[in-house]
Amino acid sequence: MHELSKRALRKLSAIVLSTCFGISGLAHAQALSTASRTGDLQVGLDYGVARSDYTAYHLKGIGFYSSFDFSKHYGVEVDFHQLDKSSIKLYERTYEVGGRYIPKQYGPLTPYAKVMYGRGVLNFPYDQGNVAYNMFVGGGGVEYAVKPWLKVRADVEYQDWLSGPGLMHGLTPLLGTIGVAYRFGSGSPKALQWDFPKQQPVKMAPQSPMPPKG
Repeated sequence: MHELSKRALRKLSAIVLSTCFGISGLAHAQALSTASRTGDLQVGLDYGVARSDYTAYHLKGIGFYSSFDFSKHYGVEVDFHQLDKSSIKLYERTYEVGGRYIPKQYGPLTPYAKVMYGRGVLNFPYDQGNVAYNMFVGGGGVEYAVKPWLKVRADVEYQDWLSGPGLMHGLTPLLGTIGVAYRFGSGSPKALQWDFPKQQPVKMAPQSPMPPKG
């Protein structure tokens, strides 16, 4: 495996673990502070296609996302995307964190908007360079609850990479993704449920009458 890919995998693993532990802690703290707002945590994977103004090629790849809605309208989200054009060894890798706003829920549909900040790593064609840039992100999408524990979503991001070495005017990629996420605290699929047999109460044998004293 390429050394860059190894480093990316280690960073992604760290993000997943810190996100799960950190957001789970927030959810637990929120549940302790108020019984009516326990929070809504989900973790998912997505597939994305980006139109980057750096190249005429469309970049494709996978990503990870997690969100925690701590109230009816507000939440936080973290995203990771790895998009590339392997034939010319070009990729754009992004790490993002920010807030999201949910105007209203429509049954199983949940529209949302998000504003994020992060770092974008550009690997120039044929490994000519590898530079990280600060970036701002605006976007939104809609989630659909297939099951109480399973959500799918369509998401769009407009990314604004700030200028830096090799990018005199920055970058403005447009990214669309389709994802699927597991929603915590909303039951579990039947395949993951353990069905233990119920223990029957133990019946005591009736006691024999005591013989009369002679």
